[in-house]
Amino acid sequence: MTARVAAAALAAAALVAALAGPASAAPVPQPQSATAENRAAAHQAAATPDTLATLSRFFAREGKVSVAGARPRIEGDAIPVSYLAPEFVAGKAGAAVARVEFMASEAVSSDGQKAALWTARTGSGWEVVNIATGDDEFRYARLGEEKLPGGTVFREPQIDAWYVAGGQRVLPLDEDAVRAVGPGGVSLGAYRARVAAAYGDKLPGSAYAERGLAGGFASAAPAAGSGSGDTVVLAGGAGVLALGAGVLLWRRRTA
Repeated sequence: MTARVAAAALAAAALVAALAGPASAAPVPQPQSATAENRAAAHQAAATPDTLATLSRFFAREGKVSVAGARPRIEGDAIPVSYLAPEFVAGKAGAAVARVEFMASEAVSSDGQKAALWTARTGSGWEVVNIATGDDEFRYARLGEEKLPGGTVFREPQIDAWYVAGGQRVLPLDEDAVRAVGPGGVSLGAYRARVAAAYGDKLPGSAYAERGLAGGFASAAPAAGSGSGDTVVLAGGAGVLALGAGVLLWRRRTA
């Protein structure tokens, strides 16, 4: 199981930005919805020659395969990836438990390595904003559909927990989620109470938030440098930037 350090930080910033409102925060790129058009645009962004060239370097970073020999390919369609919604944490009426944060496309190298390409619609159009090792997004999407067909699979990034929600229930999909809600899951109301208790005092306007601690989630994010796997953040601009900037920040993820 992996914890995506950069993803946790970005999600925390997104939570603060959304709750603070548009007047006080930079926009966070999002696909907004998983329409067929958005899926197609995300897939196209993931399959560009520039993206594939970056993937070749990504897969070759530890010497398991050469840059020339990596020959990355994109498998399947882009899927929506949802995270715990800030509106739900804040208790806004009618808020869904999760919202789509980005689209993910699965990349595979010639030697079998896997990575997730995160794509979002930015001010410049659809772009790849992150590359992360492994296949968490796709594996948990499949597991969630098996466990609760038609449910919403989502991640609580502050503790790297994956769930599926539906029918007023929230069920765990990994060990972190089991520790949070138990093996049998909880009601949607009980889950809302838990996340409100965990994060409600760290929202905009609180003393914690005013100290600039990413909404209070800095202490909950996984520690870097102690485990296996990498996340590459294509960083800049309003927090995430596309491949064209050429600045790759390699960050460790904990196991």
